[in-house]
Amino acid sequence: MNFQLTAEQQLIQDTARRFAAEEIAPTLEKEELAHEFRADRVAKMGSLGFFSCALPEELGGSGMGFMESVLMAEQIAKVSASWRLPFNMQNLGPALTVAKFGTPEQKNRYIAGWLAGTQLGFFAMTEPNTGSDVASMKTHAIDRGDHWEVHGSKMWISQAQVGDAGLLYAYTDRAAGNKGMTAFIIEPKNMPGCTARAIETKLGLRCSPTGEFVFEGMKVPKENVLGKPGDGFRICMWQLNQTRLGCAAGALGVAGGALDLAIAYANERTQFGKPISQHQMIQAQIAEMTVEHHAAQMLVYRAAWLKDQGKPNQFETSIAKYAASEAAVRAANECMKIYGSYGFSTEYPAERFYRDAKSLQVVEGTSNIQKVIISGMACGHTPNRE
Repeated sequence: MNFQLTAEQQLIQDTARRFAAEEIAPTLEKEELAHEFRADRVAKMGSLGFFSCALPEELGGSGMGFMESVLMAEQIAKVSASWRLPFNMQNLGPALTVAKFGTPEQKNRYIAGWLAGTQLGFFAMTEPNTGSDVASMKTHAIDRGDHWEVHGSKMWISQAQVGDAGLLYAYTDRAAGNKGMTAFIIEPKNMPGCTARAIETKLGLRCSPTGEFVFEGMKVPKENVLGKPGDGFRICMWQLNQTRLGCAAGALGVAGGALDLAIAYANERTQFGKPISQHQMIQAQIAEMTVEHHAAQMLVYRAAWLKDQGKPNQFETSIAKYAASEAAVRAANECMKIYGSYGFSTEYPAERFYRDAKSLQVVEGTSNIQKVIISGMACGHTPNRE
């Protein structure tokens, strides 16, 4: 068992760390206040190969794996959780899913733009009354002979209002239950009948656009079905097992960033004649944060390694996502407490880590859903899958 990163992985990690420090951190405070999203930054991340992991070279991939994607996403999220999102919206979501289930024509048409960051991606599952229960969605598509006609709505979709091409899940045969769900590749800006609106009432992730789709007879060409009609639920569950790893990597970054902030402040802040890092209560907080962060890191890296080996990993991925997101929330909470009154101030980044961390307990399957998956497999009720 070897825990040492390769020289190439260390270089990749350092590249992402420098990018976050030089390209994101200097303007982050201003962008957070303005809720500013920068498409040019996504394209720059794409040009550096941030979105090309886990894809074969013949599809434009870098030949690197899930581990490298985790290492990069973790470093970006240590500075900004908002800017971790493109790893899922470009690579681990649409690109990987189309690479696995798409036709040669679909792969050639869409994957290159997602990897380059010049075509903004998304995946649309959640609805006003559909969250954890994916099979309860109402959005449906009617077969009109030469095209599918989509009706319904989706909400809380990252990059919805800026998205160029992404995945949509809808029913084509409701009587068939989840075997009647179908996956589509859609282009909201080019398909009449689709309206995208921004959701601006968010607690955190202020530099990551979130929106809703309303479909009023949107026409989707037959060739834009991903897989076959009825494959949508299976495709959706497979995709979520990949994007959950991206969330887990983001949680590692948030926890690590909060821990770094807490340590730096504890060494700087003096009370009762000495740095607060020399007081036992503060030491206990930092020790607990450190242990939880390192434990989650090993779980996330293990899940990435299993994916790179092509081994069943749904069990380990859910464990990693659950452990890392819970550790991130606790780390952000403890960081705010160590900062005291300054932690409650928007002038310091502690409160931003806290706001951003909360999303990680919800997206790509809530912490409760991860417990359902974990317990089901631990008790032998469901098999572990890729």
